[in-house]
Amino acid sequence: RHSKARASAHTSNTDVPKQSVPFTEGLRTPASPALATAPFHSVHSSTTPTTVLPIFAETSPSSVDPRAPYTRIPEKNTATPAEETGRKLMQQPGSSMLQSFQGFSADHSQLSPFTLKSPLSLNPAFQVNLNSAGQGSSPLLSPVLSDAGGARIEDDDEMKRKRYPTDKAYFIAKEILATERTYLKDLEVITVWFRSAVIKENAMPEGLMTLLFSNIDPIYEFHRGFLKEIEQRLSLWEGRTNAHVKGDYQRIGDVMLRNMRTLKEFTSYLQKHDEVLTELEKATKRLKKLEMVYKEFELQKVCYLPLNTFLLKPIQRLMHYKLVLGRLCKHYTAEHRDYADCRNALKEVTEMTSQLQHSLIRLENFQKLTELQHDLIGIDNLTAPGREFIREGCLYKLTKKGLQQRMFFLFSDMLLYTSKGVTGTNQFKIHGHLPLHGMLVEESENEWAVPHCFTIYSAQKTIVVAASTRLEMGKWMEDLNMAIEMAKKSTEKADMLLENSVCNRSNSFLIPLHQCSVAPTPACQRLTCNQLSGYLLRKFKNSNGWQKLWVVFTNFCLFFYKTHQDDYPLASLPLLGYAVSSPMEADGIQKDYVFKLQFKSHVYFFRAESKYTFERWMEVIKRATNSPTRSNLLLPKDEKDSHTD
Repeated sequence: RHSKARASAHTSNTDVPKQSVPFTEGLRTPASPALATAPFHSVHSSTTPTTVLPIFAETSPSSVDPRAPYTRIPEKNTATPAEETGRKLMQQPGSSMLQSFQGFSADHSQLSPFTLKSPLSLNPAFQVNLNSAGQGSSPLLSPVLSDAGGARIEDDDEMKRKRYPTDKAYFIAKEILATERTYLKDLEVITVWFRSAVIKENAMPEGLMTLLFSNIDPIYEFHRGFLKEIEQRLSLWEGRTNAHVKGDYQRIGDVMLRNMRTLKEFTSYLQKHDEVLTELEKATKRLKKLEMVYKEFELQKVCYLPLNTFLLKPIQRLMHYKLVLGRLCKHYTAEHRDYADCRNALKEVTEMTSQLQHSLIRLENFQKLTELQHDLIGIDNLTAPGREFIREGCLYKLTKKGLQQRMFFLFSDMLLYTSKGVTGTNQFKIHGHLPLHGMLVEESENEWAVPHCFTIYSAQKTIVVAASTRLEMGKWMEDLNMAIEMAKKSTEKADMLLENSVCNRSNSFLIPLHQCSVAPTPACQRLTCNQLSGYLLRKFKNSNGWQKLWVVFTNFCLFFYKTHQDDYPLASLPLLGYAVSSPMEADGIQKDYVFKLQFKSHVYFFRAESKYTFERWMEVIKRATNSPTRSNLLLPKDEKDSHTD
């Protein structure tokens, strides 16, 4: 299966992270559309074709910063209306510049075959540079993401923005609208694009087809109607219709209440998503043809996340409704005419999330383990009952040859460390497997004279590792110690169960997942909370104008589109390694609601349309950049509680 993130064993020689995007800096072809002429509130679909890059062969890896992305071009390329297989440019967090390509011609006018795929949450370790023979790396940028392409947002657009409502409730409603648009596009990955792929190749058994699509199609159709209602209400709220009296429409609670009550009828469909994920995984292992179609579909531009991630979206969406309705209830006074509807809608969705909370926890864990099963060479049955994913990341392991980068994967019962395989499959080769039972972790910086160094003692062996920062070392040691304590409690519980079991002679006893979880995870999962969509204005450090882009934040990565109607992203920016802050005086930004993303010398400015929207983007990005690779299982209680606000 096409992996969503990869690592390499090469150490860092440069501190320039690279962002993979499909266009060249400064290039503006006659076909390039103006990107920023519209204000925030008017959105038009762009049908103008964009430029295409020629295809080059993959060259040998080069050593780069640990935060730089690993970029891969798949070997196979097909092009059908519903399945245009692009060459994926996959990145790790912390990237900000493009891989270099030579021989680019400005005469190309077709859609780029290159697309981008975000890691689910893998820390970066390595990168392969894609250059033509004999040429060095030369950073390039898309007109969509560069200073040269597209028109600018001018001050008159600022005046247009000021004519729209300024109430916080309006911008909360706009968040519902923006994220609903993204959610519907995500559902179409399954209902439209994946369906087309499996039907064309006749790759899926009839029973599985019925199970999959009979559960997701009704949900998709419901949300199509729901989205139309939200769009109509926001249009009335903004006064962009012939309605002379819009006061009665400056609310969203009645729309939410009506649709949350209708959505409750689909709870039975959502409860079957566990079965759908499990049966789909079994079928791909059993049927080679389905496995091939699955892998090839994950190379499609439209499949910008792991395929089974999209199957989790319906339950995750309920959690988001709960969050935004909670914000509306906190914003309104009890006397506000919209308060009662919002409160009742919140009650309805809370009942649904309470029923589905455990399913979501289990599904998110199963989805992650399934992805890693395909990415890790040398371990079987990673999805065994009772095993929970905790965290992953890059550490430097002390060897006879010095410090070597390794990818570490921490689970509820073991710690794995790996390197990128040399087979060309871009999978991880396991170097060591350390059980947590009996493990001991100690800081050892003074003993080895290596910064941010700690020692891991296990029954089989002892290893010395170093983190990139003291903060990261602290997080790893904290999570390891908590996981060790959890494993100890699970073992004690297993021993008690074995003593009372008539099957205590079994050599393969594993505790069911619901028994070995140490604490109930809050309804709002970390991944669920960190999802946001909307239009932002983007500016480079040394540029003058602002460009308008549709931005989707999910899976700890920013995805950039020209409009919300586009089927796939033009570029992505994984955020591990970036710091988010407000601009300083030296930055010379004389605008409101601007946040700054910086990785070393690489700086982006993004401008939101309101105080609420600005605070929301800052909130989700801060959570992502703090520790995106940690499972919610080990979050501190105060941080867990903050996610349910």
